[in-house]
Amino acid sequence: MNNFEFKNPTKIIFGKDTIEKLESEIPSDAKVLLLYGGGSIKKNGIYEQVTKALSKVDVTEFGGIPANPEYAVLMEALQVIKDKGINYLLAVGGGSVIDGTKFLSAAAVYDGDTPWDILTKNVKTQKGMPFGTVLTLPATGSEMNSGAVITRAETKEKLAMGGPGLFPEFSILDPQVISSIPERQLVNGITDAFTHVLEQYMTYPIGASLQDRFAESILQTLIEVAPKVIKDPTDYKPAADFMWSCTMALNGLIQKGVPGDWAVHMMGHELTALFGIDHARTLAVIAPSHYKYNIEAKKEKLAQYGERVWNITEGSIDDKAYAAIEKTEAFFQGLGIDTKLSDYTEDYEGTAEEISKRFTARGWKGLGENQDLSPDKVEKIVKMAY
Repeated sequence: MNNFEFKNPTKIIFGKDTIEKLESEIPSDAKVLLLYGGGSIKKNGIYEQVTKALSKVDVTEFGGIPANPEYAVLMEALQVIKDKGINYLLAVGGGSVIDGTKFLSAAAVYDGDTPWDILTKNVKTQKGMPFGTVLTLPATGSEMNSGAVITRAETKEKLAMGGPGLFPEFSILDPQVISSIPERQLVNGITDAFTHVLEQYMTYPIGASLQDRFAESILQTLIEVAPKVIKDPTDYKPAADFMWSCTMALNGLIQKGVPGDWAVHMMGHELTALFGIDHARTLAVIAPSHYKYNIEAKKEKLAQYGERVWNITEGSIDDKAYAAIEKTEAFFQGLGIDTKLSDYTEDYEGTAEEISKRFTARGWKGLGENQDLSPDKVEKIVKMAY
């Protein structure tokens, strides 16, 4: 196991009817900007619960943060923060709203002229504007980590950011909120969380037995609860397991002491930026091709995954590794997720070359756990995913 340091300062408030606890988490003298997405929280009762809990606090609202948090929209919110003297942010939503709030937390204290530089220059925010979250869509784990991904439509870019100052102060996780989530978003959430685990697990053996077991248990839980959550999202027990699995998949715990990949995400982000494909679905498009292309480097962990998660016991290490990839792709397809780029767009020709050019321009010359996935290799993987 590699050396590591681990600190996660986010307070988790988990369980039924916990949104009312907002009242005791936000300072009474705070000037709060309440951020949310397309307005579904006003239809499912969450907005009413939140505003009731915030009745004694000075609140300004900002809605309309899109599914891929858009820089131009967030710049409008940043202006509200300045105009209203906001000193506390509250994200009520899924990963996109929370990621957008993290950007605002960083941008509100940034002393540069162009907040986009936070992403392009990889600025690590040490202390942002304080914020909390009320999670409405389990998927990204953003409610308990310090990372975010922001989209800029005018340049067709989707870039990551983060820093130790961008952990939420608290996050409220009430599994009851998933009862009103459309099936497409539930499926996306399951796929996103599943792939988050794979990015931190599907590398090479390093002797971190407990970390492997943590990762495998999250994968097994997601496989077990997926059909139950989709069939009846009002069933509290699988809803709770689903929500907590998504949080645990990316709160930093399972990545400590082990190598990480994240190349699937880097390639997937480009597909979202270029074509507007749901983030989770881009991961399902790229992952199988990525693992097949890198089979030699990953086959030991793929075989272990096949044995422990999918109960594949027959054949050689290579046989088990390939069978594990097939099981993974079949799992995504069983959720109703298409796993080829051509399923989403007819304009896929040239995509691999474009992504390779972008990575080269950014200096991304060695992705993956071995830092050897060069842009020309990325190009081959993306072509395999057509």
